[in-house]
Amino acid sequence: MTRIRIFRNLTLICFLAACAAAGLPTPVFAQATAEASGGDVPAPALVTSYQQQSTHLIRRGDTLSSIARRYGTTVTALRQANRLRGSTIVAGRRLVVTTTVEPQFKLDAAGQLVPDLRAEAAIIYNPETGQVLWEVNSQNQRSIASITKVMTAVVFLEDSPDLSREVVVERADVTRASVTYLRAGYKVTAADLLHLTLIASDNAAARVLARVSSHGSVGFIERMNEKAEELGLTNTRYADPSGLLADNLSSAYDMARFIAYVAGDDRISGIMRKQYHTVTAGRREIRIRSTNQLVMKGDVDVLSGKTGFIRKAGYCLATLLRLPGGGPQVAVVVLGAKSNAGRFMETRHLFNWLASKAETLIGGAALEASAVAP
Repeated sequence: MTRIRIFRNLTLICFLAACAAAGLPTPVFAQATAEASGGDVPAPALVTSYQQQSTHLIRRGDTLSSIARRYGTTVTALRQANRLRGSTIVAGRRLVVTTTVEPQFKLDAAGQLVPDLRAEAAIIYNPETGQVLWEVNSQNQRSIASITKVMTAVVFLEDSPDLSREVVVERADVTRASVTYLRAGYKVTAADLLHLTLIASDNAAARVLARVSSHGSVGFIERMNEKAEELGLTNTRYADPSGLLADNLSSAYDMARFIAYVAGDDRISGIMRKQYHTVTAGRREIRIRSTNQLVMKGDVDVLSGKTGFIRKAGYCLATLLRLPGGGPQVAVVVLGAKSNAGRFMETRHLFNWLASKAETLIGGAALEASAVAP
């Protein structure tokens, strides 16, 4: 028993030393380990926590207690967040659930403290040098959902179309579109369709762009795949312009290079940096907002970025960020996160970790990767 206790203490000390050497806050689970081992280790500082919000649809049989247990919160917190009185909840009502998440770390094979993510794949990529600064499953081919729409914008703009041109939305454009602000018969400019596609992730808008392009709907998808090949995106395949089909495939590595590439076209990146936009459809004005919470919050310098979600893909985010103080650009891609809030939390986690180690990692030894062709 004594030997086991000594071994646990030595393991803990090594772990905490790695935390200190990395210049990062000690993970919260280290304190629990210290207490369990019986060691006299000072309580470490907690890592910065993130609050994430989700919406829960009340179903028959739900109680505040069952919802609180499901999300790891308390009944009191649910009542405060939703201004509830008593315990009566009505089926069909939506509750806002706020939970606190602690970013996690682990030791890699070299004994370095690195992020420990719940997402299926992720990468931090330096587009200037082609260096992969950190990755997990970054070469795995996965469904990318609405990140597909970035290529839709690229291909549509290749022919320098007249963005003031008005087009009519057809019934086929909106049929089973899932997320759309459009209706059949609406007249919308090409510029507003681009804004709907890239800001609000409107599926019908992406379909309209493909249909009215010089390629037509079928030829448009062919051109999307040709463009991916030209850019050297070897793990990338497109099946439709909206991303609704699970056959839109890529990797975190490819999408990191691609999101850095499109940042150079302000017709695209300028739209993706907008929090809001007003679309004119005939006599109607439609106010849309960005699906990218990093853009909406505005506390991170986002140069370009796109969200994506379908069930097969999970929650995805590809974004190009600038490090604090006018530092270098880094692409951060998270694919297959477990929740909407989770993809933004994990992106922030990676960004903050990199910012704390920028002098060591940026320009240091890392896996070389070929840059995207211009």
